[in-house]
Amino acid sequence: MAETTEMQEIILENIDLQAFYGIGNENLARLKEAYPQVKLVARGSSIKAYGDPVALQAVRRLIQSLIAEVQQKGALPTRRVAEIIAQHRYTPPTAEENPVSSGSPPAFMPILRTVSGNVIVAKTEGQRRLAEAIAKYPITFAIGPAGTGKTYTAVAFAVKALKERTIRKIILTRPAVEAGESLGFLPGDLKEKIAPYLRPLYDSLEEMLSNEKLEQYLAQNIIEIAPLAYMRGRTLNDAFIILDEAQNATRLQMKMFLTRFGHNSKVVITGDLTQIDLPRPETSGLLHAVTLLERVPDIAVVRLDENDILRHPLVQEIIRLYEEDAAKRQSGPTSHHSR
Repeated sequence: MAETTEMQEIILENIDLQAFYGIGNENLARLKEAYPQVKLVARGSSIKAYGDPVALQAVRRLIQSLIAEVQQKGALPTRRVAEIIAQHRYTPPTAEENPVSSGSPPAFMPILRTVSGNVIVAKTEGQRRLAEAIAKYPITFAIGPAGTGKTYTAVAFAVKALKERTIRKIILTRPAVEAGESLGFLPGDLKEKIAPYLRPLYDSLEEMLSNEKLEQYLAQNIIEIAPLAYMRGRTLNDAFIILDEAQNATRLQMKMFLTRFGHNSKVVITGDLTQIDLPRPETSGLLHAVTLLERVPDIAVVRLDENDILRHPLVQEIIRLYEEDAAKRQSGPTSHHSR
């Protein structure tokens, strides 16, 4: 247990205690296994937790999620307990990790509250490192598979900065060429052409801002969502700029993008290097930029993996199997790249 030990009491209200604890207190046993650094003492409707403050915050959030599950479903199967624990995975910082600098959030510090009242918080070690990097560095690369919260975390920080008025504008952009298609060959006007590419960004914003406020910001260009090509020739000061799906940007596009941001701006670049849709994957601007810039002092590169996936547990298994299959194909004597 950590040298700084605190106690928090969590009261289990308005729930079926038997459903919460499980048969033979099995659910409580799973909680203790998931958080060996925290001592849990349960008596009836009271759970007392002893440990360091950061771990206690994580335990409290986990227990509150379990309480909500019982209140909503009236039951708490062990399978569901395992899923919720996975979503709230906590790894204590190691001695080798750099201390959090001034202005960076401590592990699992809440980032933003959604319109529905839920708190957006880093739920895995990878997300914690990403949150620290975004808070600290002017440019952050976030690389990892689908479901790791790369874009969602970046958008949360952007909205937070806008609400705190540390920036004047949010710019969200994606390459508008995927799977060999270009905008010119798609049906409809420009807005209709780019809508499918930008929909994931709208989805995140709609969770964090009311419809009225989002429409106001879009109308006033305080929030701008546009294809990557529209960034050319601009200098962006006092802005939070997010490049999503960056693995599909070419080297020239990436260079153009990275030279757009100006004073008091922050840039987050997200992508998945296993999902490059360019005809020649080796021309990916994200791959090249990370190789070229990773050691620059004011640039952070955060790599997330299947352990940071917060979607359905099956997504982790699907990604793992695809990665294993890709590795076998690459190591084969006659392997060819195919998508």
